[in-house]
Amino acid sequence: MAKFRYQARDKQGNVVSGIMHAIDEDELYRRLKEEDKYLIETESGTEDFSTSQLPPLMLSEFNRELGDMLGSGVTLVRALTILSQEETRKAKERAVLAAVLKLVRQGESISDAMEQQNGAFPLLMVNMYRAAETSGKLSETAKRLAVHYEKEHQMNRKVQGATLYPKILSVLVILVLIFIMTFILPQLTDLFDSLDTLPLPTRILFGISSFVGQHYKGLLVGIFIAVVILVILGKMPAVQLSRDRLKLKLPVIGKLLMVVYTARFARNLSSLYGSGIPILSAMQISKKTIGNSYIERQFDSAISKLRAGSSLSEALEGIQGFRKKLPSVVRVGEESGDLVQMLDAMADSFDYESEMAMNRMISYLEPALIILMAGLIGFIMISVMMPIYESYSAIGASTYY
Repeated sequence: MAKFRYQARDKQGNVVSGIMHAIDEDELYRRLKEEDKYLIETESGTEDFSTSQLPPLMLSEFNRELGDMLGSGVTLVRALTILSQEETRKAKERAVLAAVLKLVRQGESISDAMEQQNGAFPLLMVNMYRAAETSGKLSETAKRLAVHYEKEHQMNRKVQGATLYPKILSVLVILVLIFIMTFILPQLTDLFDSLDTLPLPTRILFGISSFVGQHYKGLLVGIFIAVVILVILGKMPAVQLSRDRLKLKLPVIGKLLMVVYTARFARNLSSLYGSGIPILSAMQISKKTIGNSYIERQFDSAISKLRAGSSLSEALEGIQGFRKKLPSVVRVGEESGDLVQMLDAMADSFDYESEMAMNRMISYLEPALIILMAGLIGFIMISVMMPIYESYSAIGASTYY
């Protein structure tokens, strides 16, 4: 989003100036027209610095405290002032909240103020606040968002906790291999050079060690270039689409990702629709929060079906990448008239299911890494011991004869 410095004329004919964030000049003109202002002149927009999204735990705490204060009758400006001055927050978080407070004091709505923070606040949160401003349910929406981001934080912690041990074990495997290749094998080189012939495993091991030792600079440069190329390719839409489609077809991991994507979509759609946002708008926003471009591409067809008069369950049936259970649960919610509660219940169910699937996957991954580590170290030990054993055997045989 760019920042524009503009001059405009209001209904009374007065010339006013200011700064406004917009995607382009067309959006700037439209937003000024909504305020009964007509654009006269504007400077070229410059892109704002990017801001990383605030963590779910902070968003949960912020929404809970804001909802409690608004529910108690505290004004929005006063509540934002208190929250932006809280010393327990990080300096960056206080700066973002202070920027929101400044814009609200200037007459901006809180949703517009959040939207202008360059991605610090999620799109889901911005749109739910915008709907709450229209319905007058700002306090209730803030509390609902607090629960939403608390569950997201808990899910992230479970993922981090489940993958911590495999990460440590993987690093340990790499460090052990580097230690053996760097410090142990070089000390045995002179011993093995005196032998006439070496077993095949020993020749392979010392060949790898010699190659890495002689060309490590080139290998490091090659790895760096490969990483840069992969990063560039990863940003290309066609590559992202193929990668995200492949993710869903991976054994074990693909099914787990389908559960995670389904739970995320169900919870986001429930939060948006429950806040009073029309189902078409809720679908448009929810598709951008799934985290898979292949699934996101299919939403255009689903939204077209909704506009043509199809039910939500019928529209979702054609989307590949979600669990087949999703359209059935949505259909039950449509028939019972309680779609929000059904989506929430399904999201909770899928969160639990994804946690169990993740634990099962980790239970398979941990012994696999241990076996891999044992195999690599065993290969190194065999490669080192075989020539020593053969030399002792040869000495014993010559002594005997």
